[in-house]
Amino acid sequence: MDFKLTEEQQMLQETAARLVRDTYTFDKREKASASDTGFSPEFWQQMGELGLTAIPFPEELGGFGGTGVENMLIMKELGRGICLEPYMESVIFAGGLITQLGSDTQKDELLGAIASGELQAAVALDEPNSHYQLSEVQTTAKQQGDSWSLTGRKAVVIGGHTAGKILVSARTAGDLRDQQGISLFIVDPASTGVTRRNYATVDGRKACELFLDNAQGELLGKAGEAFDAISYQAGRAIAALCAEAVGAMEVACDITLDYLKTRKQFGVPIGKFQVLQHRMVDMRTELEQATSMAILAACVADEADDAERTRTLTAAKYMINRCGRKVAEEAIQLHGGIAMTWEYSLAHYAKRLVMISHQLGDDDHHLEAYANQMSVA
Repeated sequence: MDFKLTEEQQMLQETAARLVRDTYTFDKREKASASDTGFSPEFWQQMGELGLTAIPFPEELGGFGGTGVENMLIMKELGRGICLEPYMESVIFAGGLITQLGSDTQKDELLGAIASGELQAAVALDEPNSHYQLSEVQTTAKQQGDSWSLTGRKAVVIGGHTAGKILVSARTAGDLRDQQGISLFIVDPASTGVTRRNYATVDGRKACELFLDNAQGELLGKAGEAFDAISYQAGRAIAALCAEAVGAMEVACDITLDYLKTRKQFGVPIGKFQVLQHRMVDMRTELEQATSMAILAACVADEADDAERTRTLTAAKYMINRCGRKVAEEAIQLHGGIAMTWEYSLAHYAKRLVMISHQLGDDDHHLEAYANQMSVA
């Protein structure tokens, strides 16, 4: 496949790369991770000022009309910096759902604020027992006049601890695992009946458990018909995660190669040992496979929702999960004990790669999903 960036795409990539390289040092990342917000509000503001948070939205909604390829370019650079900011969750996933399902009023009120970086949004789709199945929704919503009341619990809401708006899936009809009957609601986390239990994730980010007790929600789209949009936007989010993983893998490989060149044993750099050279080559091979799949995922992310798109994104996430974990494991083993010290950046790249392999579906989930799709093809 002949994949060449346009001049505008090259400028976008250079802008994102320069921002991360010049302002997002590892020390600053660690300070941001330890803060109450869990990320850098200053960096988030800079992304808004540069227009990066507006890239995926249509021009008529205050954006730049970017596609999956533009999302890939930004996410890859964020992955290189293992940036903590919930760009995928707020801009790509939540923003995509509002774009697809929202009324004109909802789009005017929310998308402009997300595009400018003034509003951070989050998505609450997973539940404690759903195990990656976005259709397994126990949270319920009941209509009371013109308003809706939500009751239930959502798990691992990345960025939900600081989000100004949270998009919550809830069942308004059907049985537990039915795709029909799932609705999406805009919830103000500061409203009555909403409780957030915040915690830090293993990769240094922050998330929350969301508890809803007759909480008020604003319906997004039509009642009971949100699953198709959720599934479609989850595909766009998967493509973005693939790109982030590639960025993290690139740096993990670079750090490991530099270590092999400088670390000496028996008076020579350990990179001289052939067995370690072979393992370094294996890491690069995994990176090349992951890069190809991330590009493919980006190219189909915004295509029409069909079986081919679904299979491609499922295969891409499976390969990224496997390659990312392999790169992380090899990098740690080639370093030895230093790779697991908190002060050494490689440990944090490895942790982020492991977390990506579980976000929006792990290996087993996507392998089974791909097999099921092929059986009905």
